[in-house]
Amino acid sequence: MPGGIKLVSNNKKAYHDYFVEEKYEAGLALHGTEVKSVRMGKCSIKEAYAKIENGEMWIYGMNISPYEKGNIFNRDPLRPKKLLLHKYEINKMEGGLSSKGYTLVPLQVYLKGSLVKIEIGLCRGKKLYDKRQDIAKKDMQREAQKEFKIRNLG
Repeated sequence: MPGGIKLVSNNKKAYHDYFVEEKYEAGLALHGTEVKSVRMGKCSIKEAYAKIENGEMWIYGMNISPYEKGNIFNRDPLRPKKLLLHKYEINKMEGGLSSKGYTLVPLQVYLKGSLVKIEIGLCRGKKLYDKRQDIAKKDMQREAQKEFKIRNLG
């Protein structure tokens, strides 16, 4: 990632299961020990999803492991976390969600300087034939790459 950005967690499965239409960068409202745990890379967004409730965006299912030295200050690892976004961004996403088949999926968590950021995608679910088509396309690209490599070395 470019200057000052360190990737903490990536959701590769989201690109397999969804078409990502739009991406948004949001801040995460975390407590002290959670931030320390994220800095150590102990964060998972595999089963996470985002929801808009009362004009605020929340992320559910995001697992931030308890900080080893946090003792009584540690929070519940799976507690809902608030996402920090501008009102117009939330309204824009809410408009996109009103379309059938759209959902909010976290794509990656990263550190931008001293801040913990999350990338949220407005996504449309893929059908089984779309997934098969993507796999076939990747296989063809891999074969072409292998063929190109063999030709240039031989």
